Amino acid sequence: MSPALILSIVFLYFIVLLFISFYTARGANAQSFFIGNKKSKWYIVAYGMIGTSLSGVTFMSVPGEVGTKQFAYMQIVLGYLFGYFIIALVLLPLYYRLNLTSIYTYLRDRFGNTTYKTGSLFFILSRTLGASIRVFLVVNMLQVFVLDPMGIPFGVTGAVIIALILVYTFKGGVKTIVWTDMIQTTCMLAALILCTILVMNHLGYSPAQMVSAINEKELTKTFFWDWKDKKFFGKQFLSGIFITVAMTGLDQEMMQKNLSCKNLKEAQKNMFTFSFILVLVNLMFLTLGAVLFVFAQQQSITIPAHTDQLFPLIALDHLGEIAGLIFLIGLISALYPSADGALTALTSAFCIDIINLPERNMDERKRTRIRYLVHFSFAVVFLLCIIYFRANVDSSVISTLLAIAGYTYGPLLGLYSFGMFMKKKIHDKLAPVVCVVSPLICYYVNLHSQQWFNGYQLGFEVLVLNGLLTFLGLLLISKRTIIEHG
Repeated sequence: MSPALILSIVFLYFIVLLFISFYTARGANAQSFFIGNKKSKWYIVAYGMIGTSLSGVTFMSVPGEVGTKQFAYMQIVLGYLFGYFIIALVLLPLYYRLNLTSIYTYLRDRFGNTTYKTGSLFFILSRTLGASIRVFLVVNMLQVFVLDPMGIPFGVTGAVIIALILVYTFKGGVKTIVWTDMIQTTCMLAALILCTILVMNHLGYSPAQMVSAINEKELTKTFFWDWKDKKFFGKQFLSGIFITVAMTGLDQEMMQKNLSCKNLKEAQKNMFTFSFILVLVNLMFLTLGAVLFVFAQQQSITIPAHTDQLFPLIALDHLGEIAGLIFLIGLISALYPSADGALTALTSAFCIDIINLPERNMDERKRTRIRYLVHFSFAVVFLLCIIYFRANVDSSVISTLLAIAGYTYGPLLGLYSFGMFMKKKIHDKLAPVVCVVSPLICYYVNLHSQQWFNGYQLGFEVLVLNGLLTFLGLLLISKRTIIEHG
């Protein structure tokens, strides 16, 4: 594909998003931006959340890991399913009962203002790093395969992409994103299915022959039972549960969309529907990965050192322009949900939790200007992060993403667990100490886990350990006074 054609596709896709933004943002106000005026249709939210949850990481990194880890990722995905049920039955009722706009307001009411701001700051750190590394994956692919040959610097590519996202999210916020996510999810899933079919057709395989070829190469092994292995089922499954509870249930971006539904019942229907579809879609991505590795071996294609690049390599260089076009549309569709919702959620968390914007005594116009400034500032931070990742990320992006989550979401997991299951109050001013020390201990344990635990390697279950240490730390700084849950 010519670079001009690729850039034209990116531009046309953006025009479609801009049109949706213009239409949905008419008459938008602060409530539209933060929670969509609580008028979002549950089935639209459920469908759109698929794209937000998958992003470019699933689109390229999950298929790329099949060559070394087979279908081990499904162990985590099965844990995700149970985690979504916990969110629907435990966390969503709490959020709706308290009528929250920012979910971290719960921490203020339960513990105090310092804990409240600590929780929100950990979300801001988590989501900034997580979303920017997702964006980096896609921007880096466009750079390597399209823009490097044109002599365009990576910084310029990142700046243009972030600017495009900024433009269509600036006014409408959640009210816009609910609808753009729906369009982007459709394009991503269509690309997944069509690319799998095109690879099979290129090989001349029927579905049955493709399954046979995959099985011959033992790429579909799903369950691993060696307790010392990072792929051990027990820790992958439990990690999946806690990753979901933390990265979805305690994440303002994901919950902001759920809270935009009319009521709790519709939000729960959204979560149940979304969770089952997500399991199927992840299985489809792993299947695509197996198909790609079979294709690479049959065509004597050298597997890239960064396996995230296998899918774009095959789609853009070996399957013809139609496949390249389909892949590119799917990739762009994976890019935008990675950043648009994150920018909105980060703006919401900072404005509501950190600077208390809704409670300030000022006119609506000034509030809007401040919100715009915060929104723009986070876009700049995203750009700086993806430039940093370009220079420093060498491993699989999904592994990097989940490793970051283990350290940054763990304190949130501990805070909410303690708040919901214990009746003790804490010394509010000491909460930041606990929330900083716990990840540091986890990092130290992770460095020495094989030496200390007879070869056992900590994996994504660092999140669980982190949450447990935070919980115990809060217990140490708790007061004798107890509260009565309302």
